[in-house]
Amino acid sequence: MPSPLPSSEPVGPLEPLGVSFPSVLCGRRVRQWIPFRQGLDGTCITRAAADRVYDVLEQTWNSSTLETYGSGLGIFHAWCNKQVPPVPDSRRCAVDTALILEFIACCAGMYSGSTVKNYVYGVRAWHTCHALSWKVNDVHLTSALSAVERLAPPTSKKPKRPPATPEWLESIASGMDLASPFDAAVFACLCSVFWSVSRLGEFAVKGAVASFPKSKAPRRADLKERVRSRQGDLFVSQIQIPTTKATIEGEVAVYSDQPGASNPVAAMRRHLSLNDPGPQDHLFAYRTFAGKLVPLTRHKVLARVRELARLASVPPLMGHSLRIGGVLVYLLRGIPFDVVKVLGRWASEAFTIYLREYADILAPYIQATPLLDDLTRIAMPARFRR
Repeated sequence: MPSPLPSSEPVGPLEPLGVSFPSVLCGRRVRQWIPFRQGLDGTCITRAAADRVYDVLEQTWNSSTLETYGSGLGIFHAWCNKQVPPVPDSRRCAVDTALILEFIACCAGMYSGSTVKNYVYGVRAWHTCHALSWKVNDVHLTSALSAVERLAPPTSKKPKRPPATPEWLESIASGMDLASPFDAAVFACLCSVFWSVSRLGEFAVKGAVASFPKSKAPRRADLKERVRSRQGDLFVSQIQIPTTKATIEGEVAVYSDQPGASNPVAAMRRHLSLNDPGPQDHLFAYRTFAGKLVPLTRHKVLARVRELARLASVPPLMGHSLRIGGVLVYLLRGIPFDVVKVLGRWASEAFTIYLREYADILAPYIQATPLLDDLTRIAMPARFRR
């Protein structure tokens, strides 16, 4: 049975049967790879107006999602080209149920369920962006994707990410020179992400340093310190994130003073004092030995964390471990489930997966019956409480 190209293999510019697919970055493929026909062909609107519609439809997804979908779209077309005979352009878009099911079946047992889903969702996004109906049978598609999950090879499953803790942050800090502009910026970023239950990619710049002007990372002007609560004697710090994975309008991340060396307020003040970024500079920018201000990238943060973890003999946790750890530390403090949900800016209750996946962290707290009752009251959504 023919199989798709591995995701690590470059697909390159595709020219299947007379339709030119330009060699563009993955994030531009959904829009710039023109299908055999587009949804507004043959209608009364002009080509310019139709292109405007397609440009607007592309804004349905954020840039990182478009990159993922563009990669999947490339795999789909590479697979179509490998069939004997190659799949005609007219059948690729609008695609039929049989072709999508055959594609999924060829991926089954080779890739993770989430990878195959993204391949299929990339094809669906391509249809949506070009105003074409998605006519694949939902029941059959759901069943096929569920089967792919079950058939995923063990090697495709990532190991569970351990949660960060305040103690882990303090261990990392022990190997830092917090009088160094770079280390001060890295530590302020780590502490802010952890205590605001955010994503590292929301605070650090994704990609190269030069990408900052167009990036979604916050600037110095997006930080508000010592925002007074309605109670009058309580203060929080707020970081306005220009746009996030969940919403293009942006969201506000919040943290407050915490005990110990991982206090995000103290870490931020130290960083700002040493690096002094301007209002429109990256919030976590640091100064080089020459005094130049450089945006802090996600790659730089993770590279420094790996180095420090080796020195401290602690696990080199990944970026999402900070968000997982923030959830758990607040829940274990007795912060109500709904409050943690708001703090982490979840629109759904998806983060309850952390309670299931990290039961070992909760184990000491659920042994005695009274503690079990308390934890249930704290952790369960309001609709399940009695």
